[in-house]
Amino acid sequence: MKNGSRLAALGGVVVAGALALSACGSDGNQGAAGASSVPTGAIDCAKATVNAAGSSAQKNAIEEWTKIYAQKCAGANLNYNPSGSGAGIQAFTQGQVAFAGSDSALKPEEATAAKQRCQGSDAVNLPMVVGPVAVIYNLRGVDGLQLSPETLANIFSGKIKKWNDPAIAKENSGASLPASDIKPVYRADESGTTENFTKYLKATAPSAWTWEPAKKWPGRAGQGANKSDGVTAQVKNGAGTISYVEMSYAETNKLQTAKIKNGAGEYTALSADTASKAVAGAKVVGTGNDVALEIDYATKEPGAYPIVLVTYEIACEKGLPAEQARFVKSFLTYTASADGQKVLTDIGYAPLPAEVLTKVQTSIKALS
Repeated sequence: MKNGSRLAALGGVVVAGALALSACGSDGNQGAAGASSVPTGAIDCAKATVNAAGSSAQKNAIEEWTKIYAQKCAGANLNYNPSGSGAGIQAFTQGQVAFAGSDSALKPEEATAAKQRCQGSDAVNLPMVVGPVAVIYNLRGVDGLQLSPETLANIFSGKIKKWNDPAIAKENSGASLPASDIKPVYRADESGTTENFTKYLKATAPSAWTWEPAKKWPGRAGQGANKSDGVTAQVKNGAGTISYVEMSYAETNKLQTAKIKNGAGEYTALSADTASKAVAGAKVVGTGNDVALEIDYATKEPGAYPIVLVTYEIACEKGLPAEQARFVKSFLTYTASADGQKVLTDIGYAPLPAEVLTKVQTSIKALS
C-alpha cells in the first residue's frame, strides 16, 4: 500500500510520483453523496479522487495517513506528489491540486494568488506535522557531535572547512576529529526545509549567517542535491558530508545526527519530545481560521531542540468543487485527530502540541 504509485491528472495536468490510496475496506459505509453516512471509527469517510502536492518533508507522514485512511474508506483516492513546498504552492494556486503541503506559511503574494484560486475565499495555513530538522553528518568514529548555531552557520557558509577546526574541537572535547575536509550538502530545489533551516541560522547566528532566509539555498559552499531523498543519499554515501533533513529521513537511514545548542545553552539531542517542546512556545500569527505560526528558534525552553519546521496543509476555506471540499475536510479531520497525530511519533515526526492542535481542529471544522 505504502509504495503504490501511479500517475494522476487533474484538469489535464499530470501529477507524477503520486501516492494513490487504494479502495480498501467495505463499501457499506458510503453515502450516495460521496461522504459517509456513518463515521468509520474516527474517520468520517469521503469518496473521491483528489490530488495534492508539496512538501517532501511530510512525505512519510502522508504515506502512513493515506494507508490508514484507505483501509477505512472505500473509494478514497489521494494522489500526493512530494514535489517540494514551492512547487506545491504553485500547483495549488494554479488549481492543479485540492490542497498543498508547505513547510512555511503562505507569503502575502501567494495568499493573494490562493484567494483567486479559492473563488474569492481565503486559503488557510493549517499546521499538521512537526518535522524536526536533523543536522546529519557522515564521520566515522564521531558520534554525538555537538554544534552551536555559530559553528553550524560557519560550516554551511564555508568559513569552517576542516573537521578538526578549533571551533568544532572546542565544542567536542575528547572527540577524535579528522583533519579532512567538511563537505556541506544543501537542497538544490526550492524547499521549505531550506527556508526553515536558513531562518534558524539567521535568527540565532546573524553575524555568521548573512543571507536572508529563502526556499532556494542562498550560499555558495558545498554541493546541492534534489529533495530530501537526494540529500539523504548523498550524506549516507559520502564520508565527511554534513547536511540538514527531516528527522524521519535521518532515522529511516540510520544517519548520525548532531546535538544542537539551544538558547538555554544546552546541547540537545533530536527527538519527538524535544522538538515538541520548541513548537509549544510558538506564537500564532494567523488571523481567523488561519493558524500560521511564528517559531522561536532561540528558545530557552529547557530540553527543547531548536531546529524545527512545521508543515502546513494549505486549503481553501471555501471555493473548492463540492466533492473535493468534502474529501479535504474529511482527510484533514483525520490527520488532525488524536489517532492521526499519534501515528507521527513512530515514523520520525513529532505531534502538534495540544494548544496548537485544538486551534487546527477548530479551523478544519469551518472548511466547507
